[in-house]
Amino acid sequence: MLQNILETYSNYKEDKLSGRYITYNDITPLIEALKDHLEVSEIGFSENNIPINLIKIGNGATKVLMWSQMHGNESTTTRSVFDLLNYLTHSNNVTEILSNCSLYIIPMLNPDGSQLYTRVNINKVDLNRDAQLLDQLESRIFKSIVDKINPDIGFNLHGQRTIFSAGETNKSAIVSFLSPASNPERSITTTRKIGMRIIAEMNEALQQVIPDCIGRYDDGFNINCTGDTMEDRGVATILFEAGHHPNDYEREITRKWIYLSLVTALNFISKSPMETEAYDNYFDIPENGKCFKDIIIRNLVLNNSKVDVSIQYQEKLVKEQLCFIPHVAEISPQITDFGHLEYDNSTNKVSLSKDISNLQIGDEIDFLIVGDEKFSEFPIIN
Repeated sequence: MLQNILETYSNYKEDKLSGRYITYNDITPLIEALKDHLEVSEIGFSENNIPINLIKIGNGATKVLMWSQMHGNESTTTRSVFDLLNYLTHSNNVTEILSNCSLYIIPMLNPDGSQLYTRVNINKVDLNRDAQLLDQLESRIFKSIVDKINPDIGFNLHGQRTIFSAGETNKSAIVSFLSPASNPERSITTTRKIGMRIIAEMNEALQQVIPDCIGRYDDGFNINCTGDTMEDRGVATILFEAGHHPNDYEREITRKWIYLSLVTALNFISKSPMETEAYDNYFDIPENGKCFKDIIIRNLVLNNSKVDVSIQYQEKLVKEQLCFIPHVAEISPQITDFGHLEYDNSTNKVSLSKDISNLQIGDEIDFLIVGDEKFSEFPIIN
């Protein structure tokens, strides 16, 4: 099954979506096309009056609700969702899924934040902290759909920064998962066990293609978060985090791993929706560490002393183009983090655009010179 999913992925990858900056305008033609053969409804409008859509496919007893781009700048899972929709509507291997499951998909819950490429909505509110106050239109729309559908399982689809590692290791957390807590005690409830068992199934598949690069997100309880609220009301909820695959700042490779995760999860749910046996394999997944910076320069000479300098990209929308702006994150005699890209000044001379003697945390870097090579476009791909 795994081999078939991977070998046929290119048949279903939605080529009209690419890159990190995905807006409602990008998905509108795809949603319009889906209306010909799926149930597509307009369930409301954002605070800035952009439509929010719900797509339904399948007629089975187990109800699965998925939502993506609750944070507007986390688009990898949105691309994966449209890949999944192509698979569900064109593959010959989905009969069991569609017979046993009813899938409800909100492909973009925060279209305002997506347009502005921000985590928050147009009112600067994090929708993933508004599950109790329901202060924003988007939050109220989401709750109304949860009330109407009463899902058995929820897929909360997000993206993760490049800083995250799979445990305290030099392995990037390419994909991370969480079964959220439903109370401050983080009790292992029946619904959590269901989510944990599904995650364990996805982890088993992913370990075969990106071994040791799967992380488990922190389960600290916050009732204001959507996943915690869903668990509190008895919905088995899974947080998906699309992270950084080496040299994949556009997350086009990670997109494939999220697609694999979704297909694997749905295949499992269609056969054993409420299975909890061996749920504790979930705890074999290491908790996320924060062990990475985008670039680390070792042994840079600063004021007659050798120091390590780390650089982190800040994502910024410039004229509707996503730019990765490098900034100095840390200056230390020895940085213990790992760099997605590392240079050692003692073996290959490194120069920065800034005056080294006045280098400060937060400084923007215009270019790097490593040996004879100058880098002025970022991100640098190794």
